[in-house]
Order: sequence, then C-alpha cells, then structure tokens
Amino acid sequence: MTECSDNETSTCTRLGQGTIPYSGNRGKMSDHHLVSVVVVNYNGRHFLGECLASLKNQTYSPIEIILVDNASSDGSVELVQASFPDVHIVQNSENRGFSGGANSGIMESNGMFILTLNNDTRMDSHCIRSLVHAIASDARIGMGAIKMLFPDGTINSTGICISRSGAAWDREMFKRDSHDNSPKGEIVGPCAGAAIYRRSMLDAIGLFDEDFFLFMEDVDLALRARLAGWECAYIPEAVVYHHHGGTAGFMSDLTVYYGNRNILWYPIKDFPAWYLVTSLPWILGRTIAVIPYYALRGQGRIILKSKIDGLKGIPRMIRKRRTVERIITPGMIKKLIRTWSSIQRRSDVDH
Repeated sequence: MTECSDNETSTCTRLGQGTIPYSGNRGKMSDHHLVSVVVVNYNGRHFLGECLASLKNQTYSPIEIILVDNASSDGSVELVQASFPDVHIVQNSENRGFSGGANSGIMESNGMFILTLNNDTRMDSHCIRSLVHAIASDARIGMGAIKMLFPDGTINSTGICISRSGAAWDREMFKRDSHDNSPKGEIVGPCAGAAIYRRSMLDAIGLFDEDFFLFMEDVDLALRARLAGWECAYIPEAVVYHHHGGTAGFMSDLTVYYGNRNILWYPIKDFPAWYLVTSLPWILGRTIAVIPYYALRGQGRIILKSKIDGLKGIPRMIRKRRTVERIITPGMIKKLIRTWSSIQRRSDVDH
C-alpha cells in the first residue's frame, strides 16, 4: 500500500482515467485534523438549509464546508450565499454528475480527511467527531462508512456490498436500527452519499472516475482502494439521515440508466483478471435477466440503452485496468466480492 505524505502537494492522483493533479494547504496539522466536507448539489435548494445547518452544528472542529453546484437553476447558489456566507462555493458551468462534482470539490479542499455528502442529508451533531476519532490513529484505514438512516429511522446503509455479477447494495438497507444491531458481512467501502476518505488514500489511488457520472462511482473507488490494500471501517456512532433519491429520484429513468450501465463497467475495470474471467457467467446472466424486469415496469427502452452504452464502454474500461493496483490476496478478494447478491426490498424486511 502506498502511503503519500499528508504534508505534500500531490500530483500522483490518477483518475483512471488520466491524471488529475490537485493540491491543498497541507501545512502543519493541529491536534484536530482539518476535515473538508464536500456537498454536491444539483437543483436541491429545498434540502440545502437543513443539510448545511447540520454541518454548522458539528461538535468537531476544524471543518471546511465546500458546496459544489452542478449548474443548478433553482437559486441554490443564491440561497447559500445569503444564508451561509462562510461556505466555499464551487460553481460548475455544467452538470458534472456526482463523480465530477465531488472531484471538483476535493480539488479545492485542504483537509487531511474528505467527507462527501449528498445534499438531501442531515448529519447528527457528533458525526464528524466520531469519524475522526475512529480512523485518524490507524493509517491503514482509508475510508469510513457512516450509519445512514432514512428519516423514519430505518437503515439506509451501513456500507456497500458487492457480488460477482456486479450487483452492489447497501448493507442492512430497510432494516430497523437498534443500539444492539451488529451488521453482518464484509463491506467493500462506504456509500459516498455520506462517507469519509483519507486524503493520502485518494492521492495514492485516484479520485472518482468521472466516466461513471452518477452511481457506482463510490463502488469503483472503494474497490480500487481495497485492492490496493487500504481498509474500511464502519463507525456506527456516526449517523446521517438521508432522504434517498432527493435529486435523482428512486427507480427513475436516470437511476435505471446510470446504475445498470455502470454496474457492468466497474467489474470489467477493477476485478483481477482471473476473477473477472470466472465471474463472466454471473455478469452476463444479470445483464440479460434485468431486461425483462425493467421492461415490465415500462422502462424497456431505457434499460436497453443502458446495456448498449455499457457494452460500448467496455473497451475504455479495459484500458483503465492498468491504472488499478491489485495487491491483496485471492482469499481477501473472495471475502470482499460475494458469490450471490442479497439485495433486499422494504417488503422483504419484518419491521
């Protein structure tokens, strides 16, 4: 595992993608390490007040708050300028999706730790303190997964799981939260809707892949990190409430398209060659099986476009394979990537 210095300006960031140089003010750190919070926004004005107020209410300091606006037309920027004047705003001239938006915020940041946050979230006041205390002292931990809850208190995510087919899901989703709840099973990494990353890890493996635009970019980044030897911690004391689908919608054409296109891309790009070859029956099986499912939902045209565009992008993903460092053992790979998915629907869970 390559550990880059936190006191250097780095140009080793690879976006798989080409090279993205970025720098920050990495001078001497105080006893409390600076945390940079990057909030990506697209026409989410109605969520921003609650989200940013929860960040201002954190018991941890120092933090810097960076709002990345992806060319919103709903007055988001004007609201933040008027109500939160100390928030640093990065205005993109076009919608760069979550991956491009997060990257532009990270490149403006100064912290030793980067916290990515969806705009439709509210953070518990002790969240950042819990995160930093859990991961700062162990340099092997490159990522931290936050307990994400729906507004009704049920679980949204306790980290991301993946399977050989490329299916990715939020662990414990729709289950009832409780103090004695101990999630089972290995996670590959955090959901980037509320996640903390060590800057030196991003220096070593690269930022979010902007080709993904939306969805699965966090799976790709987390898997690249784990393959390179970094670890992920789950911190249940760190809690974020998430509306889920506040910007992209739930099961909308947008989510169906990008989710199903990118679910084909990240295994092609990241899986070790021997594991990719032996996983092809799972990948092909899922690719074919989901088409009638979405067709019956009236989304046949969008799922076909998703899969056709996914196939067209495979040569590009193959070229990116050389940028992915793979040093962990076959045994650990099998632990991270499950044979079968266990995605749950709300109706499957007994509340």
